[in-house]
Amino acid sequence: MSALNTHSRLEKILKAGHLGVTSECGPPRGSDAEEVKKKGLLIKDYVDAVNVTDNQTAMTRMSSLAACIHLKLLGIEPVLQMVTRDRNRIALQSDILGAASFDIPNMLCLSGDHQSFGDCKAGQNVHDLDSMQLVQTVRYMRDEGKFLGGDAIKRPPQIFVGAAANPFADPFEIRVPRLAKKIACGAEFIQTQCIYNIDKFKEWIRRAADRGLTEKTFIMAGMTPMKSVGMAKYMKNKVPGMDVPDEIIARLAGVPKDKQAEEGVNICVEHIQELKEVKGVSGFHIMAIEWEEKVPEIVQRAGLYPRPQI
Repeated sequence: MSALNTHSRLEKILKAGHLGVTSECGPPRGSDAEEVKKKGLLIKDYVDAVNVTDNQTAMTRMSSLAACIHLKLLGIEPVLQMVTRDRNRIALQSDILGAASFDIPNMLCLSGDHQSFGDCKAGQNVHDLDSMQLVQTVRYMRDEGKFLGGDAIKRPPQIFVGAAANPFADPFEIRVPRLAKKIACGAEFIQTQCIYNIDKFKEWIRRAADRGLTEKTFIMAGMTPMKSVGMAKYMKNKVPGMDVPDEIIARLAGVPKDKQAEEGVNICVEHIQELKEVKGVSGFHIMAIEWEEKVPEIVQRAGLYPRPQI
């Protein structure tokens, strides 16, 4: 792993051996920043950093970079999510420099949801670089102090670089080799897809540990509390790469409708407590989608509060 970056609290927490905690908030579909500020303030004291999504589900929103700046001005450490769907390598490098000019300390490199999911179905995919090449680009700009074209950068970005991993997509056999590629490209931390199939996740991380990958990066397990049995069924049947076991659906279905959200939080807390003991898990990424007010309860009940002082 690389030398310590002075900007990133998240990096310091993870390198000190603490379990890291991140959450996320989506920017608004408008220019009023109060929405993203409100979300950020709900979770500020319970996490080490907050991911800001980049036009998630290909829906046009306030830019991730602008929302990150709003959070940083509130004293909240942001993780800038950046997708390769919408930008060529010139725009990607430009936005990296823009983030670095505000000392945005963390970045998650993603491909992005296909535009057919969103509100601009006629939009063009760019993908001049893929997500792995984007990881390489940020590391090259930071570590070599150069643009992809070879020219030197005045004040290179100091950014802790992450990538995403899905332990559940098919075929399962390539999930760990794909993780290895992302680490080889320079991913210093990994945030995973939402985990509901605990046994399959444990098998994935065991295979990663057997290859020495958990010694080379910090793996943060993705957690999303279910609000209802309807949400669980939707995620199982409609969301690609999601693995929701039948017993989770049965458990949610077994409580009254007005208690399902509470039971969803209970399941989330139980999963965190179980995975805290798993070798190779370095922290948790809690994605409470438009349910940020539940993050403090989850963090507290899972024994992850108060956060370490660094």
